[in-house]
Amino acid sequence: MGDWVVGLGSKNSPIDDISGHVVYAMRVSKVLTMHEYDTFCCKELPGKIPNWSGNEFQGRVGDCIYDYAGGRKPKLRVSVHTKRNRKTDLGGKNVLLSDRFFYFGNKPIRLPEHLEPIVHQTQGHKSRANQPYLQEFVSWIEGLRKPVNTIFGDPQKKDLILSLSAEECEGICAKQHEEDDLQDREIC
Repeated sequence: MGDWVVGLGSKNSPIDDISGHVVYAMRVSKVLTMHEYDTFCCKELPGKIPNWSGNEFQGRVGDCIYDYAGGRKPKLRVSVHTKRNRKTDLGGKNVLLSDRFFYFGNKPIRLPEHLEPIVHQTQGHKSRANQPYLQEFVSWIEGLRKPVNTIFGDPQKKDLILSLSAEECEGICAKQHEEDDLQDREIC
């Protein structure tokens, strides 16, 4: 607990080259298994379970996409993923929750030059290499004087997702996520 996770933009973002920009930052406040997260969402955060029957964006893109009810193999809910994302989706053990986050989405914030060494060219980078920059990063992000736990921008693919049916979005989004994962493996 207390670690920070920072999502940085990519050169091939749908909104242009945003490498070196912070898309989101979160301090980890709780760690749950994926099964525990599903139970937690069912009881405490039902809005995190995707619901394609409505027209609201947030309802469609909930991230609690696997149903663990009954203790069986998790069942994929209708979401932006398909079965071909299953191996990557379920490749980890835990879900990270935050009670202190900043989400910039399509309005990312450029990292100051002195923090650029935290940028790595792969997705899912986990290391203690950024430890020397932790306090500087926290001071910088909190020094922006932005209200915590606030969404400052929309997701970069919001308009695309809203324009598609569940089936169309599953195919397009799942394929893009699969290609991103393959590209990350090639870089490593």
